[in-house]
Amino acid sequence: METTQETNATAAVPSPLERRIEMIVALTEIDREVEQQLKRMAKNAKLPGFRPGKVPMKMVEQMYGAQARSEAIGAAVEKAFGQAVREQNLRVAGQPRIEPKPAGTEGQMEFTAIFEVFPEFKIADIGGHAIERAVLTVSDAEVDKTIEVLRKQRTTYATAGRPSEKGDRLVVDFTGRKNGEAFDGGTATDYPVFVGGGMMLPDFEAALEGVSEGQEKVFDVAFPEDYHAKDLAGTTVQFTVKIKSVEAPQLPAVDADFARALGIADGDLDKMRAEVRANLEREVAKRLRARVKEQAMNVLLETNQIEVPQAMVQVEAQQMADNARRDLEGRNPQMKNLPVEASWFTEQAARRVRLGLIVSELVRDKDLHVKPDQVRAVVDEFAATFEDPQEVVRWYYSQPQRLAEAEALAMENNVVDWVLANAKVSDKEVAFDELMGNAA
Repeated sequence: METTQETNATAAVPSPLERRIEMIVALTEIDREVEQQLKRMAKNAKLPGFRPGKVPMKMVEQMYGAQARSEAIGAAVEKAFGQAVREQNLRVAGQPRIEPKPAGTEGQMEFTAIFEVFPEFKIADIGGHAIERAVLTVSDAEVDKTIEVLRKQRTTYATAGRPSEKGDRLVVDFTGRKNGEAFDGGTATDYPVFVGGGMMLPDFEAALEGVSEGQEKVFDVAFPEDYHAKDLAGTTVQFTVKIKSVEAPQLPAVDADFARALGIADGDLDKMRAEVRANLEREVAKRLRARVKEQAMNVLLETNQIEVPQAMVQVEAQQMADNARRDLEGRNPQMKNLPVEASWFTEQAARRVRLGLIVSELVRDKDLHVKPDQVRAVVDEFAATFEDPQEVVRWYYSQPQRLAEAEALAMENNVVDWVLANAKVSDKEVAFDELMGNAA
């Protein structure tokens, strides 16, 4: 058997990572493998009138000859490909495409293997790149703000006994008319509306401020030009609204009952604040880490402009499409047949593959492999939010897949730490509301 590599002069290479290897397999080798295959098959061959293993070889060849030959050719090509790859010290990315060549020299078969290799590169210097790291120290003000959010999440409503104000909840019946005729979607009964809540059109909500229970009000509403219902876009219609109730928001008092509702069994307010602070500090630290991680990964992508194997991109895009399809089905079983194309995810998949290759090379080159204590620290952080942390730790260490997730996060932490140690880093205070996504 011989192998030779095709030169660039005789074959156009669409991708810098694409390679071609010419393989020659001797037919005598194929025939020898077929014979051995058939002998193995004959030991277990079953045919009416013959005992197992006693079927004549000629009949075994008639039954299994084509299968044995196909398997023998596949094994020979795989062996030839593996030998050529080792000889040329190639790192193959994805599965090769094997193409048979027209019959050439008598007594041999020729094939072309077309495949991609992993890119070879050195991690670029990132010393000139700046990272502005967001920082935030949780103070009493942030704790107070979080408690206020928790209060609002537990808002109840009671009859106001006064005209409506912003923040009130109304229950109304309404009918909308365009040119005097009721239109589709413009009628509702016992419909809840929050005054100033932004759920309805601005004109509609503005007209409900200052109304009283039992009142009926007629007013005009202008629909925006880009309204989704084309027959209403850019038009002005008339609504008749009957106010059935006006309810004012009632926030719970910050007392022992409130503390118990948050899981503090004895209702101690100091314990409640400490628990809120601890949870808030964990969430803030998580969001700050996520921000700096994204910045660090962007620096690595910007400084290491490498080609990526398209075979790996295609596999990643298909996995992303499959995950999206499963997510849609989980949300609504009727969407299980909704077409989700892998091509929709190609750009994102290419970024993931590129980043994965860069991170792998960085870990190898800078010896950023994770240590057991780093993995345990990640697991302990996960477990800290549960009632029985030790049980969660045991669960992680009994589930190889879960532990692998912790190992991957620990490795990412090492990579981020390396980037921060080698780039130009400056700290900048970030507003609490902006970090938590509550900015007005």
